[in-house]
Amino acid sequence: MIDNSYNNNLIIEARHALVDEGRFLTLQELHALAKLPEQATVSLAALAHEVRMAWCGPEVDVEGIVSAKTGACPEDCKFCSQSSSYDSPLHATPFLDPDEVLKAAQETEATGATEFCIVLALRGPDERTFEKIIELVETVKQHTKLNVNVSAGILTDNQARRLSEASVHRYNHNLETSRSFFQNIVTTHTFDERVQTAKLVRKWGMELCCGGIIGLGETDEQRVELIAELAELKPTEVPLNFLNPRPGTPLGESQLISPMEAIKWIALFRLGLPGVLLRYAGGREVTLRELQAMGMTSGINALIVGNYLTTLGRTAKEDLEMLKDLSMPIKTLSGVI
Repeated sequence: MIDNSYNNNLIIEARHALVDEGRFLTLQELHALAKLPEQATVSLAALAHEVRMAWCGPEVDVEGIVSAKTGACPEDCKFCSQSSSYDSPLHATPFLDPDEVLKAAQETEATGATEFCIVLALRGPDERTFEKIIELVETVKQHTKLNVNVSAGILTDNQARRLSEASVHRYNHNLETSRSFFQNIVTTHTFDERVQTAKLVRKWGMELCCGGIIGLGETDEQRVELIAELAELKPTEVPLNFLNPRPGTPLGESQLISPMEAIKWIALFRLGLPGVLLRYAGGREVTLRELQAMGMTSGINALIVGNYLTTLGRTAKEDLEMLKDLSMPIKTLSGVI
């Protein structure tokens, strides 16, 4: 039998903490909310939207990404078709020319976005690759007004410093999953290596973009663990991905989580990380389907427009129309539109 009064009291207490007191939830409070039944998801989502508005405001941060180096990655992340460890149909492609990256950046700028991320599939950049990254950053900054972000794997202290000096706005390095589940997903590097790179990003004054993937086989407790671990790193942005099983990978036959389960965890990530840019990222189209707008009213306040690294997304026009329908203004470099 469902104790609705108990469930309602948990949500009321969480609202009091986050909205009235302006404090973070404790780990115990988050675990209690994670145990709420599916019937409470709509109430959780409503609270998450209220918290998003109270802590962040109505603006939506829009970003485009480009895969500057695709495939042939030596790491064995079990969800990723870019890993050379698996027999994936994805073909590796060489480093994109600066003109190709600039074209993608200009297309992103035309949508009204403020952010553009250059992504490379690798463990971490060698010197030759690193110099190419710097060249790409300088090209995009010279010809657009976009904030330029980078995602290039594990960094050294020297590399983090040089990216900062090149005016990289934000560096992405996801934890992917919780510490206790990490070895089930990746064995070629450690959780601590990811944490160290995240700390270097903040040390050198760049904004940290650090999130994870829901639906890898982790438990609800491990999802809460991930939220807590992200909170310790104090990221500016948290990309929230949902597993989109890729052929040829060890997780290629996994089942998608349900749309309402996705809504629940969007809400819980917002409640656990009230002040971050919580960004819709990979897998949202196949997981949420017709509920993507509901996700925007469940705590999301940022999204990637266009395609992802190895999968197709919705068109930018569809996402911008969704934001218009929801009366959600797009954050720009000079205000909102």
